[in-house]
Amino acid sequence: MHLTPEQIDTYREQGFLAVRNVFTPDEVAELQRVTDEFVERSREVTAHTDVFDLEPGHTAAEPRLRRLKAPHRRHPAYDRALRNEAVLAVVRQLVGDSVRFQNTKLNLKSPEFGSPVEWHQDWAFYPHTNDDVLAVGIAVDDMMLENGCLMVVPGSHQGPVHDHHQDGVFAGAVPADGLTEQAVPIELRAGDVSVHHARLLHGSAPNRSQRPRRFLLFEYAAADAWPLVDFPGWEAFNERLLCGEPTVTPRVEPVPVRIPLPKHAREGSIYEVQSALGRSAFASEM
Repeated sequence: MHLTPEQIDTYREQGFLAVRNVFTPDEVAELQRVTDEFVERSREVTAHTDVFDLEPGHTAAEPRLRRLKAPHRRHPAYDRALRNEAVLAVVRQLVGDSVRFQNTKLNLKSPEFGSPVEWHQDWAFYPHTNDDVLAVGIAVDDMMLENGCLMVVPGSHQGPVHDHHQDGVFAGAVPADGLTEQAVPIELRAGDVSVHHARLLHGSAPNRSQRPRRFLLFEYAAADAWPLVDFPGWEAFNERLLCGEPTVTPRVEPVPVRIPLPKHAREGSIYEVQSALGRSAFASEM
């Protein structure tokens, strides 16, 4: 999968990109089937676990799975998607030939519900020594404005790292302050992928449709971008290497950084962290 010079320029200038038809219909069908199986399994739990993050109102009769944590560990289909050569070809063209993954998650929005994700920069959660860090989102379903597709603020990756704290603790979100009016949607068909820079402001509204919206997210970094918080240890760090060779020489660049500390009592997924906010930026849409 080769990006055109125009696509690369768009990513550099705007901070995001949509790439069409990266996954085949058969690959999409497998991801949909496996995801359905995990939603079924979530009927068995009544509280968050190390695998499942649940929507408010989740029940065995009406399962509302909000997030599948570390999906690459849960099923080979997700791990294959993480290592998909077409995806890695896109990533290498944007951050270089040596690539490490940062983390993985599958976010789900139930029909006519689905928790919003408040405005934030991924960079606020995991600053590195340089900002060749990005997220690839795989559309497991068609993702349109009405079912809560990703919204981004073009060019915001070139600006400041905003304060994601509230009342003295890290809350994982920034005040809306007109961001929704500046934002544009990244609408995708199933099998398309989005790419966004770690410093890009983004969020997503609740699902207002009767269709599910399931979004498989993989965060990748250049191998010489070292995390400034939560370093997992040398062996675990290099187990995440997907392309190239490990290095003991971090590339340090003058990028703006805020450390996501102190943490508040409801530490967990982004939904739990953002629960420290008094009011959702998308409250009128819920």
